Amino acid sequence: MSEHTHNSDCVFCKIINGEIPSRKVYEDDKILVFHDINPSAPVHILCVTKIHIDSLNEVNSENISYVSHILEKIPEFAKSFGIDGGYRVVTNIGEDGGQSVKHLHFHVIGGKKLGYIG
Repeated sequence: MSEHTHNSDCVFCKIINGEIPSRKVYEDDKILVFHDINPSAPVHILCVTKIHIDSLNEVNSENISYVSHILEKIPEFAKSFGIDGGYRVVTNIGEDGGQSVKHLHFHVIGGKKLGYIG
């Protein structure tokens, strides 16, 4: 993956590089999708960019294609897991927003009735 930028201290970059194992769902040249190790629902996958982007705050014209690719693929993942009738997509930003890994990722959560967030 030498064409992608990585942060050697980032757990998701280590997963992308194969240094840490994951239960992979999907991979291509822009994204990696794997099961969350601490799922909050029957279906809980993480979609991560293969380049290191700290959070949604750092998305720009140079890296937006990675983010838009994730957003294009999420409905396919939802359908393959049988949750396309209803699911949640979440990205946490910063410490106050609950971001525990400083690498842009999207949680795709479903498989049960999810509570209203208002």
